[in-house]
Amino acid sequence: MTTSRVHITPHMHWDREWYFTTEESRILLVNNMEEIMTRLENDPDYKYYVLDGQTAVLEDYFAIKPENKERVRELVQAGKLIVGPWYSQTDTMQVSGESIVRNMLYGLRDCLALGEPMKIGYLPDSFSMSSQLPAIYNGFGINRAMFWRGCSERHGTDKTEFLWQSNDGSEVSAQVLPLGYAIGKYLPQDEEGLRARLNKYFPVLEKPSVTKDILLPNGHDQMPIQKDIFEVMDKLREIYPDKEFKMSRFEEVFERIEAERDQLDTIKGEFNDGKYMRVHRTISSTRMDIKLIHAEVENKIVNILEPLASIAWTLGFEYHHGLIEKMWKESMKNHAHDSIGCCCSDKVHAEILNRYILADDMATNLINFYKRKIVDHMPAREGCDKLALFNLSPYAREEVVNTTITIRAEQFNLFDENGTPVEYFIQDQR
Repeated sequence: MTTSRVHITPHMHWDREWYFTTEESRILLVNNMEEIMTRLENDPDYKYYVLDGQTAVLEDYFAIKPENKERVRELVQAGKLIVGPWYSQTDTMQVSGESIVRNMLYGLRDCLALGEPMKIGYLPDSFSMSSQLPAIYNGFGINRAMFWRGCSERHGTDKTEFLWQSNDGSEVSAQVLPLGYAIGKYLPQDEEGLRARLNKYFPVLEKPSVTKDILLPNGHDQMPIQKDIFEVMDKLREIYPDKEFKMSRFEEVFERIEAERDQLDTIKGEFNDGKYMRVHRTISSTRMDIKLIHAEVENKIVNILEPLASIAWTLGFEYHHGLIEKMWKESMKNHAHDSIGCCCSDKVHAEILNRYILADDMATNLINFYKRKIVDHMPAREGCDKLALFNLSPYAREEVVNTTITIRAEQFNLFDENGTPVEYFIQDQR
C-alpha cells in the first residue's frame, strides 16, 4: 500500500546577491545554465527544471550568452525549462503593493517572450507573505501559491495545503514547504545517508499533508544539477517500497491538492510567524539609508512620474515605456528578499544603493522632461511667462502653495488660465 507520493522537482534557488556579489553569482550561473540545458536537451527522462520563478536570472544570463536565447526558448516552449512568473524573488513586506504588481507584470511579460510561464505564486524564501498576495495573484490569472516562511498552526490550520484568501475574497490554493526548498539537495546514493536524512523528514512532511503528496525539491542556492538523481531515486524506491517516487512539476502537486478542495481549510491574513522558520523581522530597520531611498524612488515613479507620463501621453507625447521599465527593473533587482532586507555584505549594499541612485536619477530627469513638454503644450499669453503647478492627486485641491520663481522684473502679476488675477504673497526675495 502506498502511504505517500514523493514528488522530486529539480530546481535551483538563485540569490542574485547576498554575501556574494551579482557578478560572482553570474559566473556560477553561466556554468549552471549550460549543465541544465545540456541535460534537458539530451536526457528525455530528465523532464523538468524550475528556474527559481524569476526572469532576472535569465536577464543576467543573456547579457553574457545572448547566443543561447533560442536554446532557452525551445526548452521553455517544450515545457522542460520552467520560468516565471516573477521578475525577481521579491520581498512582500518591505516593498509597496504596486512594486509587487510590477514585479509580476514585467516577469510575466519576459516569460511570454520565451513561452508559457509557471502560473504559481512561487516565493520559496521570501521572509513573510503579505495578506494581499492572493488578490495580486488572481489579478494575473494565478490561482496557486507556494512558499516556505511565516506559516504555523497559529494561523488556523496545521495542514500544509489550504485555501488562502485576501480580505476581498480573492483565493488561491496554497502549498507550504514546511522544511524549506532545499531538503532534497545533494541526495546521497547510499542507504545509510538517505535514511539518516529522510527518516527525519518524511514524518514531518506526511503528517500535515492532506493529500499525502509531498515535495522533495532537488536543489539549493546556486546549486548545479544533481547528475545522479535517477540512481538516487532507484535507491529510494528500494529503501521505501511503501512510497511512490516520481520526478514532477509543481503543477502536478497542485492538481492533487485541488482534487481535495472540500477537505482544505480556508485561511486569511498575512504569514509572518517565526515559530518554525526564521522570518527575519529585524530586516525592517537595517540600513535605513537604503530603505529611505527605496521609498523615495517608489513614490517618485508611481505617484509623480507615471501620472505625468500619462498626462503627457494624452497631449500627444510619447509614453516612454522603455525608460520607465529600466528604472523599475533597476529597483526590482533590489526588491529581492536579501537585497531589500539589507542582510548582505557591505560591497553588495553599495551596489544596491547605486542601483537606486541610478533609478532616482532617471526618474528625476524624465519627470523634468515631461513637465517641460506639458507646459510647452499649454496656451501662451502674449507678453507673459508660464507658471505651472501640477496636482497629481486623484482629487481637486485648493490650498496655498509655496514655490520659488526666478524673474528679472522687480514686480509681476499672476493670472489663471481665464485671465483672473491670482493673489500671492512674497515671503522672501533676493
